[in-house]
Amino acid sequence: MLSVNEIVYLRRPPDWEEHEKPALPGSPAMLSHAPWERVFYALVAILLGITGGLGNALFSANLPTIQGQMGLTTSEAAWLTGAYVTFSMTANLLLFKFRQQYGMRLFTEISLGLYALLCLLHLVLGSAQSLLWLRGASGFAAAACTSLATLYMLQSMPRVYVLKMLVLGVGVSQLATPLAWLLSPSLLDHGQWHNLYWFEAGLALMSFAAVVLLKLPAGAQFKAFEKRDFISIALLVPGIGLLVAVLVQGTTRWWFDAPELAWMLIGAMALLFSGLYFEHHRSNPLLHTRWFTQGATIRFVIGAIVLRFLTTEQSYGVVGMLRTLGMGPDQMQPLFGVIFAGMLLGMLLSALSFDIEHAGTQLLAALVLLGLATWLDFGRTSLDRPADFYLSQFLLALGSGIFMGPLMLTGVVQGLKNGPSHMLTAILTISMTQSLGGLAGAALLGTFQAQRTQAYSVALSQQINPAEPQVAQRLQLQQQALASQITDPTLRAAQGTAQLAQVVRREAQVRAWNDVFRVVALVAAVYLAWSLFEAARARRASRLAAVRSAQHTAETTPEVGTDGAAGPDNDDMPPEPEARAGPAPVPATR
Repeated sequence: MLSVNEIVYLRRPPDWEEHEKPALPGSPAMLSHAPWERVFYALVAILLGITGGLGNALFSANLPTIQGQMGLTTSEAAWLTGAYVTFSMTANLLLFKFRQQYGMRLFTEISLGLYALLCLLHLVLGSAQSLLWLRGASGFAAAACTSLATLYMLQSMPRVYVLKMLVLGVGVSQLATPLAWLLSPSLLDHGQWHNLYWFEAGLALMSFAAVVLLKLPAGAQFKAFEKRDFISIALLVPGIGLLVAVLVQGTTRWWFDAPELAWMLIGAMALLFSGLYFEHHRSNPLLHTRWFTQGATIRFVIGAIVLRFLTTEQSYGVVGMLRTLGMGPDQMQPLFGVIFAGMLLGMLLSALSFDIEHAGTQLLAALVLLGLATWLDFGRTSLDRPADFYLSQFLLALGSGIFMGPLMLTGVVQGLKNGPSHMLTAILTISMTQSLGGLAGAALLGTFQAQRTQAYSVALSQQINPAEPQVAQRLQLQQQALASQITDPTLRAAQGTAQLAQVVRREAQVRAWNDVFRVVALVAAVYLAWSLFEAARARRASRLAAVRSAQHTAETTPEVGTDGAAGPDNDDMPPEPEARAGPAPVPATR
């Protein structure tokens, strides 16, 4: 990081008051605004946060519909998810220094303008290739919108409330996922996938207009880019993209049946190792690799990944199980209304009670809520419906709304302990742990669920003997139900057997989903126990340090003799002031 004397300003900074100066390089100034301006800053922040997350949330919620209407295979649909995650995760490599050198306004206008243009272009072309480009642009714009939503939210209140506004700014984009499930049925009622992208393009254009009309205060602009930055970006972005590709394609093509996955993983490791090695030996790197060797950083990364892994119980586990049982967006709409309420309540509770001292307490509370939610989902059956998940998913959404703000601030504070130059490293670490944590969680749970489904299918199939009276009666009832549709007895018997096999497969999947919930709950319990142990050890270390400090102070303080025999000569000492039990009382004011 350049020192103050080495900074090359591209534009002379305004003469800000001390309370107006930007908190960090590249951030806007914290000016005083009229009350009505603050309201509009908050509204624009909400619009940007929703825009940044809603495009991908709409795509994920309606993936089976989009996949069917556009004729995409499961593997092709997975590439679309990978494109979004890759660009949303790596955009900060460019975004952070771009806003320091050229300002946040220009970057936002470029990214939102490109995003809106690609939305409209996809509506015209309607091809898988245009959708792939759109998903990548959506990820790039999502990173910009998330950062911009936080900066706009910080302008909506005086500086004394900056931490609370940070929690709200970071949390707004989380509301996009339940909101997408609430809006999807009405968007698809009178059309195909085009309505989703008309809506996405409209949001992008509205956000573009909002940031043009209501601009952020200017910040200091100085030379931030170096030529070597682009070498690092050229190595790290493709490496992360290949790693993401392996995670999204692993369960689709299966890990050991697709040799290309191994080659992609080798390429990812080679590129990432080269990029990190190059960064390690730079004098002014994008990523400070030595920061990752600190014990506090390792604990933070593990905690961030585990918390994100636990939230996949909702996005992957519950949604996957309900889809297995034939539930679509229409049937799951009330459930996501409950999830939206829980997430909003958690975000507000976190913002109202948040400060740096209680960040750890909020993260611990979120962990307890996430673990309790997964424990409540034990023992699900094929008779369960979305209404049966209301309580557990409300608690999980409440925990998800609580943990994101404190997690972000904990990472930033951990990075800033080493100076402002580590800010980008902290931001990228948070982004990567959340994105890769979600992908890795879905990949691991998907692999586990597939294996358990296969094991349960074999076990249940072995128990079905057509000669047994109950099985024979079930087959006879199914054949009678098909008698009005199929007249051929042989075909009717084959269809009845196929339907029974489908029931066996469904029951095997339900049992496998219960195993998934059990694994997630076990991870939550283990990490909770480890967190409590670390907290107890930290408190014990703090008490021991306080005792040692007090002993050291007592040992180094010279004793004053009371009878002149010990200590310095009392006659040479100045007269002592009158002893007081404590500080002078503060006069009462009327």
